[in-house]
Parts: sequence; structure tokens; C-alpha cells
Amino acid sequence: MMSKTLENLMAAFAGESQANRKYLAYAQAADKEGLSGVAKVFRAAAAAETIHAHTHLKNAGKIGDTAANLQDAIGGETYEFTKMYPEMIKEAEAEGQTAVAKYMEMVNKVEEVHANLYKKAAADNHAFDNVDFYVCKVCGYTHEGPCDSCPVCGAKAAAFIKVDDVCCLNK
Repeated sequence: MMSKTLENLMAAFAGESQANRKYLAYAQAADKEGLSGVAKVFRAAAAAETIHAHTHLKNAGKIGDTAANLQDAIGGETYEFTKMYPEMIKEAEAEGQTAVAKYMEMVNKVEEVHANLYKKAAADNHAFDNVDFYVCKVCGYTHEGPCDSCPVCGAKAAAFIKVDDVCCLNK
């Protein structure tokens, strides 16, 4: 049985994590409207929410060593592509939400890629030491090195962004 404090920490982690993602999406919308100052406020709050989420996760004892973290990540990604998304795709199709179902099918493929990347890292902790990662802005496909086109959604190379290994909150 989970203690109330642990339950609260995990609920707070989920809330802070969602707020971070939501505020970053709001910042993009503000940027598109030419409201750069408002976008900065959303990004600042998102950064703070990340600090909160990471601290809640740490206080909950949910951050282990790299081997444990990789196994947790493999388990989470595997669950998503083998169970969670397939069920959601079926439900979206049953409701006639074909566009949502098609996008979830793409995401499902990407989650399997993520699981495989984690498996590769677990097998060899130095497998990616000299690798740059690129992510498709359309579907999230993650590729080792530059990519001419996305094998999941068909987006061209211009849709890929290079993932920077330095985050303002991690160094």
C-alpha cells in the first residue's frame, strides 16, 4: 500500500509535469501571435514546474541509478506501444476519430523506437557517446544522426530538430 505522502508526491509530479508541457505549448501559441513577452512568462513558469516535478520524483524515491532508470524507461515505453496506444487507437477508431487514431498509430511506432533506444543504451552505456539525436517535429520519431525523411510520418529533413544535450535546468 502506498503511503498518502508518496501518493501525493506522485500526483504532484503528474500535475507539475503536465503543467510544464501545457505551458510550453501555450508559449508556442503566444509566439505565433507575436506575443514574445507572454511566451517568456509561460516558458519561465514551465521551467519552474520542471524543477517542482523533478524534486517531487526525487522525494518519492523514483529516481534510481542509470541501470534502474533505463529498465523503468524500457518498461514504460514497452507498455505504451504494446498496450496503451493499441487500445487507444481502437477506441478512437470506434468513435470515428480517424485522424486521432492515425496520429496515435504514428506515436505508437515512435514509442517502440524509444524502447529500442533505451534497450541499446542498457546493453552498452556508451553506445550513444558520439551520437547526435534528431527528432521529427511532426510525430516525434527519434533518429540517431541526421535524417533525410521520417520513416514514420514521411516528413522531410527540415522537420527534424537536433536535440541539444544541455538543458538550462540540468547543468
